[in-house]
Amino acid sequence: MKEKLQQRLQSLKAEYEVGQKMLVELEAKQTNLRETLLRISGAIQIIEETLGEATETVENNTHPPEEVSAEVLKSE
Repeated sequence: MKEKLQQRLQSLKAEYEVGQKMLVELEAKQTNLRETLLRISGAIQIIEETLGEATETVENNTHPPEEVSAEVLKSE
């Protein structure tokens, strides 16, 4: 009986270690994913602001559309 319990204990400890390693890996992946989403969100915001400025410029007729397009393309 004692031998079976010791074997089960060793098995559970090994399983626990595997679970701990998996948890650390998943947390690292979560952190990386959050950072990636933050960068994407920032890029989206910049593009939306740039497009908004280009639209305002065209609507205000301060520059002909060709110049606005060239300005937007240069900033990319």
